[in-house]
Formats: sequence, structure tokens, C-alpha cells
Amino acid sequence: MTSFTYTEDDYDYLYKIVVIGESGVGKSNLLMRFVKNQFNLESLPTVGVEFANRSIRIDDKIVKAQIWDISGMEKFRAIRDGYYKGILGAVIVYDITRKATFEKVGSWLKDLRDYNNHQDIAVMLVGNKADLGNLRVVSTHEGKAFSEREGLFFMETSALDAQNVNKAFTEVLTCIYHDTTKNLSARVVTPRIDQRGKPLVND
Repeated sequence: MTSFTYTEDDYDYLYKIVVIGESGVGKSNLLMRFVKNQFNLESLPTVGVEFANRSIRIDDKIVKAQIWDISGMEKFRAIRDGYYKGILGAVIVYDITRKATFEKVGSWLKDLRDYNNHQDIAVMLVGNKADLGNLRVVSTHEGKAFSEREGLFFMETSALDAQNVNKAFTEVLTCIYHDTTKNLSARVVTPRIDQRGKPLVND
């Protein structure tokens, strides 16, 4: 699997995923690092929702990720459910230096599963800010244990130095790709086509 730069119309599959978690855990910088390979030291908490795209190549197919960064602020809770519609994957982020953000992961996961009627979607649990190991209060073991218990992928990342950022997102997208293409093949159905004549797999 290799990543490239593609035009907006150049893709074979379109997958919608969300990035969720408490405010201030670094969701926006993770997204910026994955999409643009950039980091903003003065990044402010997301107000509402942010959106970005990136395409990668998997098994000679171009997969376009439509990624929604959803605010962790409680006052925006009412709008979150609308952005869970049609997702095939999620990245749940906590800050390894703030125990409370890890303790809230279960609540985010429950909301996600409740909205999607507990259908299987690819979920990656990310312990962010791994570059601040000297300030760590959530151990790697705690993150792994929670993920294994809940059937999630797990990775620790640093948006600042790009550690594991590409790997986390591409692992989710690869899982979605293999699941959806396997299901499409097994069911012998034709995927829905979007306005550009591309297969649209997002529900």
C-alpha cells in the first residue's frame, strides 16, 4: 500500500470516517498531519465540524477517505449524531497526558455503536501526544487492554512528529477496503455509483 496525490475525481472507492474524542486531544492536528503533513502549534479546539479528504492506493485501487473531525465540546453534542450517518470507520482519540480523556473513550464508543445499531465498523483507538512521554498518565498497556476488550485497533501517535499517524489512518482504511470489497464480492452486487460514476460505499 502506497500513498499518492490524486485529483479530486480520481478514486475507485469513497469511504467516510470520523475522528472523535474529547476536546484538546489533538484530533485536528492528527487530521492535518495525515492530509497535508502539517502541524499547527497554535491549533484551537474544533468549533463544530471540520472536513478533509485524502486518497491512498490499496491493492491497485484508489481509496478516497472523506474524514470528519467532530468537536469534542459538550455544547456540540446535539449535532454529532448527524455526522455518524453512513460512516464505515472511526478514529477515537485520547491524550496520553490527560487521564480524563481516556476515561471518556467508553462513552464515545457507546455513542458511536448505539447510533450505528452495533453494526461492525473499523474503529481505531489512538493514544495521541506520544512525544510527551515524560508527562504520560495513561500507559500503553491500558490503551491496548481497552482495545482488546472492545475489539478495536490500537496505536499511539504523535501529530507533532508524525509518529504512526499515516499508519493509524491507513490501517482503518485498509480494513474497510477489505471488508467492503469482500462483502460486495460475496453478495455479487454492483456498488452504488456517485455523480462521477464512481462506486460509493458509505452505508
